[in-house]
Amino acid sequence: MKQTTVRNLHRDLGYIYLGLIISFAFSGIMMNHREHWHPEKYTLEAKEIHVTLPENEKDITDAYAENLAKELKIEDKIRRHNVRKGKFRMQFENTEVEIDLKSGDGEIVSFIKTPIISQSMFLHKNTSNWWIYFSDIFGISLILIAVTGAMMIKHGKHTFKRRGWKLTLAGLLFPILFLIFS
Repeated sequence: MKQTTVRNLHRDLGYIYLGLIISFAFSGIMMNHREHWHPEKYTLEAKEIHVTLPENEKDITDAYAENLAKELKIEDKIRRHNVRKGKFRMQFENTEVEIDLKSGDGEIVSFIKTPIISQSMFLHKNTSNWWIYFSDIFGISLILIAVTGAMMIKHGKHTFKRRGWKLTLAGLLFPILFLIFS
């Protein structure tokens, strides 16, 4: 392939996907830290509660969760509920409830979606067919951008043959080490 063709392809794909690369990187960073802070949710109100939960976790059923939501005067429909790490959690569109299984102490948190951050995180976790196909095309394009970038320098001490393959190997080493040690 001619060097000008490689450079043009690399440049044009880079321009086309620049905004998408930035938005995916931004939402990916937000997604990585969603357990520590809720970047997509802006808290409006937090209210402490005390609830007597069933002694047996198996008694915390869909029906139990729906009745508890009514008792707590939450009008949204439950999106999901679970018991994990000693906590009973219920999630609604704009409300979350978390209750300690042993003590029954908990909190109801009401929030609104944080503009821009919430939408970009939604794009990152969206599972609609058209978005999946678009993301696949984006992934293939990132591979093309990387390969054409590696092919751009044909002569000198900074070519892929002389130096680039070592740096590429170093880049591959990080995810491999992560998979081995996690």
